[in-house]
Amino acid sequence: MVRFVEENTKHMEEETGNISNTDVTTVKKKVLQDLSINNGGGLINSWVDSMRACSPTHLKSLMKQSSWLTEHPSALDMFEEILHVSEGKQIVMFLDYDGTLSPIVDDPDRAFMSNKMRRTVRKLAICFPTAIVSGRCREKVYNFVKLTELYYAGSHGMDIKGPAQGSKYKEDKSLLCQPATEFLPMIDEVYQKLVEKTKVTPGANVENNKFCASVHFRRVDEKNWSDLANQVRSVIKEYPKLRITEGRKVLEIRPIIKWDKGKALEFLLESLGYANCTDVFPIYIGDDRTDEDAFKILRDKRQGLGILVSKFPKETNASYSLQEPDEVMDFLQRLVEWKQLRFGA
Repeated sequence: MVRFVEENTKHMEEETGNISNTDVTTVKKKVLQDLSINNGGGLINSWVDSMRACSPTHLKSLMKQSSWLTEHPSALDMFEEILHVSEGKQIVMFLDYDGTLSPIVDDPDRAFMSNKMRRTVRKLAICFPTAIVSGRCREKVYNFVKLTELYYAGSHGMDIKGPAQGSKYKEDKSLLCQPATEFLPMIDEVYQKLVEKTKVTPGANVENNKFCASVHFRRVDEKNWSDLANQVRSVIKEYPKLRITEGRKVLEIRPIIKWDKGKALEFLLESLGYANCTDVFPIYIGDDRTDEDAFKILRDKRQGLGILVSKFPKETNASYSLQEPDEVMDFLQRLVEWKQLRFGA
C-alpha cells in the first residue's frame, strides 16, 4: 500500500512543492484555464454554462434517450449478462453516496439514506468487499451510512480507512490512506474565505470536506450563478495549488495531486490483495462527474464495470445505467440474493 501511494503521489512535489514563480504561474494557468476562472467576462459565462451542464434539469444530449440506453442499458435489465461476465471472479463493490445510496436533496446535511437501503448495503458487505467512495469527508459519510463493516473513501478518495469491525475481507486493521495531508491548513483557510465571500449569495452553502471544500449552489437562483462563480474565482485565483472540479450543482475545490476516485479504487483493490489480478470483478456505481475517473479506470483496464445513476443521457465511461437510488437498491438486493442462493452467504 505504501508503494502504491508513493508511486501515485510522486508528482505532487513537482506540481506543488518548492517550485519557482515561473512554474507556479504555469501550473496556475493550466488549471484555471480549464475552469475559466482566471479572467472575468466571457470566461465566467463559459464557466456558468458548465455549471448548468452539471444540472440534471439542463442536461441535453445529441442522442435520444432510447439511443443512449442502447449504449448504456439498464443494469437491472442486463443483470444476467453481468453475472455471466463476472463468472468465477471475486466481485468487489464500490458505491458513491449522494445520488446513489441517498437521493439528491437541497440541503446536503439532510442527505439521509433509508433504513431499507442501509440494511441492503449491510447484507451486500457480508457477500462482497464493499467500499463507499464519496466527495464528502470520511467522517461525515460514515455518520450517514453508520455501517462499521465497510471501507470508506472520503474527500474524493483522499481519505481512506478500512472497516472498524465485521468485515471478513479485512486484511489490514490500520488501513489508512491520506495522500493530501499537507493541504489541510490550506483547505481550512480557503473554506473560511469561501464562507465569508459567498454569504451574500442567497442559498449558497460551503461545506468543509476535510481534504476538499465544496460550494453547493443547488438552492441558488440561477440568475445568481455568475455572481457566485465570480466569488469563488476571487478566492481560488490566489491558490495555484488548488483546482476546481464540478459535480451535480456543486463546485469542488481540491488539491492538485494525482489522486481521485479512480486512484482510490486502485488503492483499495491492491489493499484487498487484488492488484493486477484477473479473477477480480469490481463494480462501481455512481452518479457524478467525479465518478467518471473510476469508470475510466475500469473501462481502460477492461476489468469489471461501471454503472451510472442518471435519468438523463450523459457522456460517460460507464457500461450500464440505473435511473435512481431505488433502482440501485434493487440491483444490490438482486446481487445479494444471487450470492445467497448460489453460495449460501
